[in-house]
Amino acid sequence: MKTKWFLLPCCMLLAFGAGYGLRGPSTAHQHDETNAGSPESDIRFYTCSMHPNIQQPSPATCPQCGMDLIPVREGQGPAVGERQIHLSERARQLAEVATSRVERKHVETELRMVGRVTYDETRLSHVTARVSGRLERLFVDYTGVKVSEGDHLVNLYSPALLEAQEELLTTQSTVHQLGPSASEYLRKSAMESFQAARDKLLLWGLNEDQLSSILERGSAEDHITLYSPVQGVVVHKDAIEGMYVQTGSKIYTIADLSHLWVELEAYESDLPWLHYGQSVRFTSEAFPGETFTGQIAFIDPVLDARTRTVRMRVNLANTQSKLKPDMFVRAVVRSRIAKGGQVMDPGLAGKWISPMHPEIIKDEPGTCDICGMDLVSAQSLGYAEATQDTAPLVIPASAPLITGKRAVVYLDKGNGIYEGRDITLGPRAGDHYLVERGLKEGDRVVTRGNFKIDSAIQILAKPSMMNPAEGTLSALPLWKSSDAFLKHLEAVTQAYLPLQHALSHDAFDGLEALAEALHSAIDAMPSPSIDEEQVSAWESLQASMHQAARSLSESSSDPGKSREAFSPLSLALSETLVRWGSSSSSNLYLLHCPMAFKGQGADWIQAHEAIENPYYGGRMFACGEVKETLHESDATSQESVTHEP
Repeated sequence: MKTKWFLLPCCMLLAFGAGYGLRGPSTAHQHDETNAGSPESDIRFYTCSMHPNIQQPSPATCPQCGMDLIPVREGQGPAVGERQIHLSERARQLAEVATSRVERKHVETELRMVGRVTYDETRLSHVTARVSGRLERLFVDYTGVKVSEGDHLVNLYSPALLEAQEELLTTQSTVHQLGPSASEYLRKSAMESFQAARDKLLLWGLNEDQLSSILERGSAEDHITLYSPVQGVVVHKDAIEGMYVQTGSKIYTIADLSHLWVELEAYESDLPWLHYGQSVRFTSEAFPGETFTGQIAFIDPVLDARTRTVRMRVNLANTQSKLKPDMFVRAVVRSRIAKGGQVMDPGLAGKWISPMHPEIIKDEPGTCDICGMDLVSAQSLGYAEATQDTAPLVIPASAPLITGKRAVVYLDKGNGIYEGRDITLGPRAGDHYLVERGLKEGDRVVTRGNFKIDSAIQILAKPSMMNPAEGTLSALPLWKSSDAFLKHLEAVTQAYLPLQHALSHDAFDGLEALAEALHSAIDAMPSPSIDEEQVSAWESLQASMHQAARSLSESSSDPGKSREAFSPLSLALSETLVRWGSSSSSNLYLLHCPMAFKGQGADWIQAHEAIENPYYGGRMFACGEVKETLHESDATSQESVTHEP
């Protein structure tokens, strides 16, 4: 309750200080009007009305736009933009503002889950009656008994087995009775009959030693002992002594407990960081302080609608037989995140994994030792190469203010100026969020005090977390599109950039040809998707770009009209790039000139950050600012990565 009452006056004080800085005291305003020749001793610094972060001790021109700097006097704050606020040093201290640098690095996240141990279904065996008869004796008469391969299990009386033994002895006698004078056909037929009788008994569960004993003795047995085909623990007994069984009747269930499964449930938000073959650590209350390790072998492709979780299975070696089926365990998965949501695992760099048995890992391509399937590369399973510079762009989790689908951060522009910006976030990874767009490496975002800054901006009726600005590109959804669409969009972008260069350099001679080339590239664009919403949005944007390109072509000899047509073209293309992305090999930036068209402002796109204003050309060539990064090429991302040990 005390915190709540403290926050309200703090925000009011910040808003009052910001408003006072923006408006300035009335006495100073009257003084400026009545006395134009006021002494210069009260001038604090000189700043640019378009770039208030520029502050110089003496008169000069703005290094960004070339405009003359204006004086800022005592008691007067610098001019700020629509989504900006200026805080004095005292206000920053009250708000306890702290900032962090936007950077590229491999962040780690730790996922915790609970689950239970269960049988490995691939190592469960059923001992069944292969022939009808009566169970005279069960040598394993209770569950939990460990058996080895070849241990006796049951003694069975079966008339069918007795008949099959007689058949074996008869065919053996026939083979022996045929002398050298018998035809080859008769000898071959007799041998085939003998082999068939022998194979029948083997299929009915007798072993080689039992067959040899029958043949040596020359007489059939009315009781036959059946032996265990596998090693394991009898986990279920389905028959009792004296029971008559039919072919296929289940007698025992034997489980090999040297390998177990652990069934876990993962939340939707954790799925990006879970991959096949990933290492998982477990602890059990039965063995405190001891850690067990397994590999993810299966992630269910279907979500459980009731629990909103996805079932996951882990293969676990249990060579010491410590873990028991139905034990509860606590699992931990540590993931090192790379660009694009990939997981980095140095132990899997350049490795090849079995697609059915993740414990089979080899240095070279080959086949699985268990199932014989071809191994696949770790990279194909979603792992990034440990040697690649694939660090994602991240910000601290405390930086964004999230409401619904929007995420707002406040950037430190220097000299007490903070600017709100809508960004698109990726998944959360531990104490960080991955940034998909809206920020670039090197920006500084507010990580503490951002809610107080937002509250002060709300009081000033400026766009804020709860009052979004209209037409914010970063807030648009990112849609998936076909490779063909992205390829044609790259052609449109490459046709647009020469137009921007020509207008910024006042080169109007070849403008008509450039506009025609752009018109042709736009006309060749396919639809991005079959989704009705996407098709409708694209048709509207394509029509806007068509009209703008046509106007540019028709007014190529008139600089003013050409620049007027260039503005809606830039707006439509930038929205297209934000909605569907880009496959460009170069960076693409969205820039803004606040003075264009009598202060209405206008945007444009460039492939570099050095400002080349197409709306003023040589008159104010460097006027403007980088608004956001529309697309960052893979090459640039890798070059900017800080290499980690």
